[in-house]
Amino acid sequence: MSERHRVNLLRLFPFLAWRRPTRETLWLDLMAGISVALLAIPQSLAYAQLAGVPAYYGLYAAFVPSIVGVLFGSSAILSTGPVAMTSLLTAASVATVLPAGSSAFAAYVTLLALLSGLFQVAMGLARAGALLNLLSHPVLVGFINAAACVIALSQLPALTGIDIRRSDNFLLDVVTLLGRLTATHGLTALFGVVALVLLWTMRRFTPRIPGVLVMAAILTLASWWIGFGESGGAVVGKIPTGLPAFSVPWISLDASLQLLPAAFVIALVSFMEAMSSCKVIAIRTRTRWDENQELVGQGLAKVAAAFVNSMPVSGSFSRSALNLASNARTGVSSLFSAGFVVLTLLFLTPLLYHLPKPALAAMIVMAVANLLDVGAMRSAWRANRDDGMAAWLTFGATLAFAPNIQNGILIGMIFSLGAFIFRNMVPPVITEVRSFADPASGQAETARRVVALRFDAGLFFANSAVFEKAMMTLEREHPDLEHVLVIANGINHADASAVEMLRNLSRHLGECGIGLAFSGVRPRVKALLERTGLVAEIGEDNFFTDSASAYEALNARLQEAGQVPQVPATPSS
Repeated sequence: MSERHRVNLLRLFPFLAWRRPTRETLWLDLMAGISVALLAIPQSLAYAQLAGVPAYYGLYAAFVPSIVGVLFGSSAILSTGPVAMTSLLTAASVATVLPAGSSAFAAYVTLLALLSGLFQVAMGLARAGALLNLLSHPVLVGFINAAACVIALSQLPALTGIDIRRSDNFLLDVVTLLGRLTATHGLTALFGVVALVLLWTMRRFTPRIPGVLVMAAILTLASWWIGFGESGGAVVGKIPTGLPAFSVPWISLDASLQLLPAAFVIALVSFMEAMSSCKVIAIRTRTRWDENQELVGQGLAKVAAAFVNSMPVSGSFSRSALNLASNARTGVSSLFSAGFVVLTLLFLTPLLYHLPKPALAAMIVMAVANLLDVGAMRSAWRANRDDGMAAWLTFGATLAFAPNIQNGILIGMIFSLGAFIFRNMVPPVITEVRSFADPASGQAETARRVVALRFDAGLFFANSAVFEKAMMTLEREHPDLEHVLVIANGINHADASAVEMLRNLSRHLGECGIGLAFSGVRPRVKALLERTGLVAEIGEDNFFTDSASAYEALNARLQEAGQVPQVPATPSS
């Protein structure tokens, strides 16, 4: 087989590149798979509740999609399945089209899984992974912090037993619920508090023990013992026994058009979450990963979820971290984990009947508590005011628009891109003035003869006018100006508009008796100026490798003209 065919085959079936299993690696993968499954099963039930679909949707999502994701992704240790952020986005997106709990809600969730998966597959096949850079880190941080707050607050009804009618304003719903705290169901609140305390205590003092599983087991037994479900509490209830049936998802053109923006946001955000795990795994295991291949793998996992009547999935940071910490060696660990989910679906679902929903809500709250990182938003503000504004604007917009939280991230993206364009349209222009005395005049006054201009941005159609205006201002403010030096180290690219502007500027300055020189022009930009004939028009001798040699040459020209340097340099702006 030729190398080209081998590369193409591995691109189609990346799991063929997994290391050959041995007895040792199989044992490690088995232990890691069981550990991940023990966390994934209760989490999947909780995230299905968060997505607004029946609990068994979560188990289905932890089965087939997790297998597809690891087989066709680039990271063998990444654990794919239901995650909090994607589940919240799913519920919020479908809720804009249908009221939660309606008969068609689950069908729309499945359609959303298909659409978001197709988006990711298309991006991966088009090698468009770089488009993910449209979602800047400050915007993502602001969104994640706000979404974590929304997720936690959305669990208040499950933690208190207070049922309220949902409106289009999430914060108003929270205020309404807080005003009805006297209607709290005592046993529900007790189960919720005990679940939170157990999870926090075990995470703090016994991190190696699967606290989620222990808490779920204890509270399920307690729920069964005291008849929590019969006392007015909410339990998971009956979960269908057996494996999910493969079927073509329901598709509607009108529904698809309504869900397309949300599907794009889910494709973007869920992959950013998966990508953060892939980066950590790659660093820890010293292996490579391919963002485009991972897009395909994650997209196919979502598509697979749609064909088993499930919900959108993504790479889980917590379960991937557990997989890595459990010394998983290959993607076989995810296959073992999926196998354990199969056993649960076939034989163990009756044991989940009495699992109290407040316990699931507590799992969600504790899971998203790790997502809160206000320090990252403060850091973005200290690093750059625009980045800080993007982070806090996204945070505020996400909360304000909840449950339509996808609007928050779209606003953040638009602001971030707008700020980037504005910065490049109006970059800072720094001038440095060289002062000389004219001995022929017999006067002690200092006449400014050489002015350097530094432009630290690409020179293109959107900011050429800024550059030209700065040049004309220099000419107007320095009537004795004889040379303008453009320090071009920061100009990393130029376009046709910039070339035409420089040509007109050079001719204008020449007519006024002012020389135009350049220093530090990058090879790529210099090649463009040569192709367009601008170097020949300005003169090759007016292009210098650095500003020091340019000043030296310009000083020599002034000396030949009868002017002697008086002071080395006086910065101004």
